[in-house]
Amino acid sequence: MRCKPVFRNFCTPLLAIALLAGGLGAPAAFAQDKLFNDPPPKDGGWQGLANLLEALAPGADTTEPLTPSQITDRIASMLDQGRSQEALDIIEKRMAQRQTEGAIGTDVQLLFLKARALAALDRRNDAIDVYRNMTTLYPELPEPWNNLASEYIKQGKLEMARDALAMALTADPNYATAKANMGRVQLMLAEQSFNSAAAQGIGSARASAEKTKAILQP
Repeated sequence: MRCKPVFRNFCTPLLAIALLAGGLGAPAAFAQDKLFNDPPPKDGGWQGLANLLEALAPGADTTEPLTPSQITDRIASMLDQGRSQEALDIIEKRMAQRQTEGAIGTDVQLLFLKARALAALDRRNDAIDVYRNMTTLYPELPEPWNNLASEYIKQGKLEMARDALAMALTADPNYATAKANMGRVQLMLAEQSFNSAAAQGIGSARASAEKTKAILQP
């Protein structure tokens, strides 16, 4: 998903190292049915998913299957292209496939991509639920905290966004995106306080609010 001016929503190298890879299928209905209705192959389903993805790419060489991380990259690419519903459908089918296969553990990368897809589809509360779940299961990962803050700010929940960003920076004090986002949230909170003070008759507060608002303009 493309980043808004207020917050940047993306995966840093820490998440790339820590997360497991997800799967991806095709937008064509017959291809999805064939993929997800057939008994899963012995490799856990990755070969069928990889072959299908390669076939979708014009001029792609299908002799070498995609790796799980490459498949995950394809889902992320779909989200970046605005194909959010397609990506969400495929993510959910892959999750169902993993459950049927009795896969052990949680595929964190799929969860992260699912939350991105939900947010892109304006299913904000659903995205928040997924990010919250991730912060509970994997509090050491800063990216879900940062993206959770991004959703809170869109709902005007500035204090909750600030707290989520504080957790992101606790997990990784050098996380530059969270640092930048924290600065913007603090400015938003300052503008909110100045406006409140101005409403209570503090004359200089209105000018301070306007100056803070100007800093926040993209």
